[in-house]
Amino acid sequence: MQKVECRVGSEQMSIETAGLAKQSNGAALVCYGGTAVLVTVNSTTPREGIDFFPLTVDYVEKMYAAGKFPGGFFKREGRLGEKEVLTSRFIDRALRPLFPDGFSDETQVIATVLAADEEYDPDMLAFVGASAAVNLSDLPFPGPIGAVRVARVDGGFVANPTFDQVEEADINLIVAASRDALVMVEGGADRVPEAEILAALRFGFDAIQPILDAQEELVGRAGKPKRKATPVEIDAGLRSRVEGLARSRIEEASRVLDKQERYAAFDGIKSDVLDTLLSEYRQKPLGVTTYAELEKAHAAFRELGSQARDILSELRSEVMRERILSGGARIDGRATTDIRPITCDVNVFPRLHGSAVFQRGETQALAAVTLGGSDDEQLIDNLRPKHTRRFLMHYNFPPFSVGEVRRLVGTNRREQGHGALAYRALQAIMPDADSCPYTIRIVSEILESNGSSSMATVCGGTLALMQAGIPILQPVAGIAMGLISDGERHVVLSDILGDEDHLGDMDFKVTGSADGITAIQMDLKIEGLNWSILEDALEQARVGRLHILERMAEETAAELPGFVPRPELSDSAPRVEVVWIKPDRIRDVIGPGGKVIRAIQSSTGAKIDVDDSGRVLILSPDRDRLERCRAMIEELTQEPELDRIYRGKVRKVTDFGAFVEIFPGTDGLLHISELANRRVDKVEDICVEGDDVVVKCIDIDPSGKIRLSRRAALADAEEAQTTH
Repeated sequence: MQKVECRVGSEQMSIETAGLAKQSNGAALVCYGGTAVLVTVNSTTPREGIDFFPLTVDYVEKMYAAGKFPGGFFKREGRLGEKEVLTSRFIDRALRPLFPDGFSDETQVIATVLAADEEYDPDMLAFVGASAAVNLSDLPFPGPIGAVRVARVDGGFVANPTFDQVEEADINLIVAASRDALVMVEGGADRVPEAEILAALRFGFDAIQPILDAQEELVGRAGKPKRKATPVEIDAGLRSRVEGLARSRIEEASRVLDKQERYAAFDGIKSDVLDTLLSEYRQKPLGVTTYAELEKAHAAFRELGSQARDILSELRSEVMRERILSGGARIDGRATTDIRPITCDVNVFPRLHGSAVFQRGETQALAAVTLGGSDDEQLIDNLRPKHTRRFLMHYNFPPFSVGEVRRLVGTNRREQGHGALAYRALQAIMPDADSCPYTIRIVSEILESNGSSSMATVCGGTLALMQAGIPILQPVAGIAMGLISDGERHVVLSDILGDEDHLGDMDFKVTGSADGITAIQMDLKIEGLNWSILEDALEQARVGRLHILERMAEETAAELPGFVPRPELSDSAPRVEVVWIKPDRIRDVIGPGGKVIRAIQSSTGAKIDVDDSGRVLILSPDRDRLERCRAMIEELTQEPELDRIYRGKVRKVTDFGAFVEIFPGTDGLLHISELANRRVDKVEDICVEGDDVVVKCIDIDPSGKIRLSRRAALADAEEAQTTH
């Protein structure tokens, strides 16, 4: 067994191998504080017909790691939860681009949380373990990468902060890097300027270097010889022939502005080229005499077609990239900093609590807001203590948004990842529970897509919240940036198309308000990124974001004057009011077995949520029902007031007086001496059980016992008559 250690933040991180999962191709156990994650990597020979890299990354949290039982009926872990999916995604996004071209062996990375303390998140350990396991194996990989979480707490940066520090931080980023450059960034911030985000990234990059040193030391001791990845060699003659047939047509097609027309033109070029090659191939004598030779000839032609398609794809990329690098226009004719045309429509469906459609170029998102009570909050049950979430953000990408046909089988990892990015972007501007006690859900339906649908979700979500009357702190917008680089020349692109994302070198999404950044996500497809390029991209994104916010304000000026949230909730939204009662009066509102609260809800049509602190949340579709519900709760929980007149009911008669219920659940003693302004021999001479009497509260002792007086109430009434 080999083990190395390094200092990261406030703790020692250890990475060891050969002790666990010894039949895996590569395995690493990473420990930090009381948290431990085992990561394994295995691969098989490529399946026939695979022309891509089939990598699978799964991050799995075992509930026993935190000494907890899984929830649900079966009491065992099921499919991956949101946290596990998002962690799997960012490990995958960092590893995948670094494997060499031509490597297509089916590969699986599994990170299993074996122990989890209450201080540190295991996700960064899983990332480091994934890099260590891959580098210890015989898989071809260029070298170690590392990751840290960077938080800014009280103005200072912290590497791998505790959960408590993350809660206090105004910057929370995941930074992944190789020895020379960043490879992946993801996180959020509380409207922080670009320069401070850049400083956080530099801090994270420096904090990763000891992790890389430790991995290199471990690989030097226990690493396996690397297998070779052999890229498919393209026949030079075939390349020349395909270029002759297609280059000029591809250059022409790349200037078609409409996405569907452009794709149709490229499909036509591909079909024509393959038909021409088939015709030429058929004219050649096969010279086969056996079935085996015929199969071999057919296999050769299939390989010919596969190579031709690869050449066409490369040509398409070369034409687009060279056109941009040489100073020409982009695919849709824009300059590098231009933003596509923007249109916005709010209150699209008045029945919804809030709605908006945001369109930028050929990307369209419908955002719908739903408001609810505390019982609509999402319960989060993972390695951390159970907690709830009162703001939910869900993103859907149906196949029709790109004109495709696909089975609807639930939310995929990409949709969850895009929803999480939009959640971070909008969470920073959400009001607190005191100023807005609703549970808020936003659903983004992508109706059309050609790049940057997650950023359209952020813009549409902002507009829908404002239209719903939610008092957000500031409007937020998002923009996706791209990069084209050949090592010597580079161009940063604003508001990238789908093709510019696919064929480019960077996908860099930035969201924020006029004051600063709220969320950031960056994936790199090249091995190095100069810090000055990153600084330029952040500044270009800031300018683009401000332009988008201006256009959003202009487009919605009639519905949202001043570009601020509506002062009133939409007519269809439930009304909400908070009433505070003493915790010991909660039982009066609930009643035995919930009888009282059910009766109130049934009679008023309102919805009531009560928590242990005495906070009563009332939701109702209209104001009148809400007021009736509130009045009933106040009547049930009201406290006696000294010198106040009450009309009560006699509940019990004794020799020394009567007990009168002045309001539900509260009795006071009406002593025989206080029944009248004369001597009373028997209580029954004045009142019996069931009588209504007017009484005055004349004393409340420290224990809460109440003394009432009919005599004082009558005297006050006589005085009032005399005055009038």
